[in-house]
Amino acid sequence: MKITTQTIRKLKEERPIVALTAYDAIGARLAAEAGVDLVLVGDSLGNTALGFANTIPVTLEMMIHHTAAVARANPKSLIVADVPFACAHGSFDRVLENCAALIRAGAQAVKIEGGSEMADTVKKLSDAGIAVLGHIGLLPQQYHKLGGYRKFGASPDEFDSLLEDAHDLESAGAFAIVGEMMDHEAAKAVSKKAHVPLIGIGSGPHCDGQVLVFTDVLGLGTKPPPFAKQYADLGAQARAAIAAYADEVKTRKFPQAQN
Repeated sequence: MKITTQTIRKLKEERPIVALTAYDAIGARLAAEAGVDLVLVGDSLGNTALGFANTIPVTLEMMIHHTAAVARANPKSLIVADVPFACAHGSFDRVLENCAALIRAGAQAVKIEGGSEMADTVKKLSDAGIAVLGHIGLLPQQYHKLGGYRKFGASPDEFDSLLEDAHDLESAGAFAIVGEMMDHEAAKAVSKKAHVPLIGIGSGPHCDGQVLVFTDVLGLGTKPPPFAKQYADLGAQARAAIAAYADEVKTRKFPQAQN
């Protein structure tokens, strides 16, 4: 049975939600077959797949391309696409068309970075029939403004601000919220107060679900964040396999002559 936004909302009262990024049909198929509830076509593909230093160079066209690839796997998981840098700002007509393009590509929902300041946009999108996954705490698209990555919510002001962000996004119609690099106590408070799920990444064990990046889980990345957990070292296995292939080609062991 296909997982929907309503499925995700209901899981808050049942069990932790499992989310994982995927950027192509292979990743989406593997994630769905493994039991992932939500596949996020993240703009993290800039760091993990496209060789950029951060997510900012990722364009809407890139996100449409990768969202369509994920959708072709026809996973039962809910497909959510990131709205990339600057594409959720400007006139609402422009924002609506950008989000609609991701939905047309195969996403069932879009993810937009920002708290209370994005609530009006989230409400208008929800009213237009586009499901929105909120995103508070660390906002990677503000990398240059922040001057790097850090944890949010340790100070009383940031703690209260995160609670307000979550409340405003929920009121605007967000079906769930990603909380990135939030202080663990702040995440616990948001999860307890919000009626929609808080899906954490680097925000501790008190969230209603967790999301990690595909390459970090499988050991395919080069600089995983400290909060990520590696469940396999496919990078090492891949290098060994390719090295064996290269050796057999150089020594004429592959391909073998046909009799």
